[in-house]
Amino acid sequence: MTEFSGSAQSWSLVAFCTVVALTLLLCVLTGPEADDLAEFYTGYRSLSPIRNGLAVAGDYISAATVLTIGGIIALCGYDGIVLALSALLSLLLLMFLLAEPLHNTGRYTMGDALAQRHPARSVRVTACLVTLAALVPMMVVQLAGVGELLAYVLGFTDPGMKNGCVAGAGVLMITYAALGGMPGTALVQIIKTVVLLGSGLVVSVLMLRLFDWQPQALFHAAAGRSGAGPAYLRWGLQYSSSPHPALDMASTQCAIVLGGASLPHVTMRMYTAGTPRQVRRAMSWAVSSVTLFILMLTLICVGATALLGRERIAEADTHGTTAYLLGARAAFGTTLSRPESLLFATVTTAVFLTLLASVASMTLACANTLAHDLTASRAKPPAPARELAIARFSALAVGIPTILLAVLAQHRSLQPLATVSFTLGASAIAPALLYTLFWRRYTRPALLATLIVGSLSVLALAPGTTLVSGTPLSAFPEADFAWFPYNTTALVSVPAGFLAGWLTTVLSGRRATSRERGRYEAHEHHLLTGPPPRPSSR
Repeated sequence: MTEFSGSAQSWSLVAFCTVVALTLLLCVLTGPEADDLAEFYTGYRSLSPIRNGLAVAGDYISAATVLTIGGIIALCGYDGIVLALSALLSLLLLMFLLAEPLHNTGRYTMGDALAQRHPARSVRVTACLVTLAALVPMMVVQLAGVGELLAYVLGFTDPGMKNGCVAGAGVLMITYAALGGMPGTALVQIIKTVVLLGSGLVVSVLMLRLFDWQPQALFHAAAGRSGAGPAYLRWGLQYSSSPHPALDMASTQCAIVLGGASLPHVTMRMYTAGTPRQVRRAMSWAVSSVTLFILMLTLICVGATALLGRERIAEADTHGTTAYLLGARAAFGTTLSRPESLLFATVTTAVFLTLLASVASMTLACANTLAHDLTASRAKPPAPARELAIARFSALAVGIPTILLAVLAQHRSLQPLATVSFTLGASAIAPALLYTLFWRRYTRPALLATLIVGSLSVLALAPGTTLVSGTPLSAFPEADFAWFPYNTTALVSVPAGFLAGWLTTVLSGRRATSRERGRYEAHEHHLLTGPPPRPSSR
């Protein structure tokens, strides 16, 4: 059973059901017409900057942020805060380097941005496969978290109930993506971001009030009850058992910064703004929202350690994934009044909605690439109505295996799957986008080499990390087949992806690179200023 009172559990259940009914209704009402691809993929590029910015922030504030990074903040202090700031740095990289070029060159998917310079079926098919490889593991992480969250908040322990929650959430994610398309999933993300920021702000104020509005007192209290003492406030606690703690930390940060800025469910938001100016304004809203949430996440999760101690957080979950909820509950005191129960139910509902919204966005990105990238390169592309039907079926085709994988994975550590997603983004997608957008001599074989080598290096090295086996906190703690010396593969796989693209371009010869330079210069105006305005299809 949980530590939550019956009143809090009852209000949480009512809030969950209300949110599910409301979001489903909104998805149906905002869903696209039967043959309107522009509305399904981009919402006519008509999202206002504030709505688009909140949707981008919602993609960044995923379960990996709230649960995984929140747990690291609670258990390891400084290291978790650095990881949270790395996520913010990733958003800044997207804002200043990639956002406008992606908006100007892309149309619906990452494959469109890559195929703008290299229009070939092989490019689109490879981009589709890499998109699926990067997003499906993260979808499993988010979906598996739904069962654990509901079990913890509502107090049931039966495995069948957890599996039922995962399956039910999976059906919801498929429905959001298939019926709502971009307008529906963006609306769910906006609602999630507003509720999460609002409830988190209230809890943060309550937490600071408990420590007389002195953040330093909060951190010193957390260090005293962390079991690590002053080491809680210094770097390296998370990697204290590693033979190379500094390199492990650098590798993880590299994966988060580069991977978070290039994952396809985030970059697809760049196509929903109407003009480059709207992209800039949307990213400003996104950065402000994520910065505010990281501040609140730090206060709440450090407060959980200060009020409850490391032992109680680890007892609830060895990885600390419930630290955000425990900190929010502790901020209200030992007993909850009815208004406090309702407010705490808002917190739990915000986390629940975070999981659903994140999975829905990733499902939509996978469905879009399956429907668009695999059909756009055909000699005779399908009619809009047929492509839209393919996209909706693709949401089902991606969703069902994801549900089955989440049911199988929910009782193990999910950190390796999240790490694989970010590292694939950093090792394959980020080099491909950066080279395609900014390197004049970059050739099509080099693009394929970047995507393939970057992806294969991650998939080949990841099973040998200690996140998979070899430690009590691994996904398979009973086994030990770890041979790779670092927690993440980014220190090897990211240079491999960049090197594959550079070396293949150099070996392509002067004639090929000169041809690519001319092709790039022909598209350079398009890259800098974007396409001419399209007439509205309303």
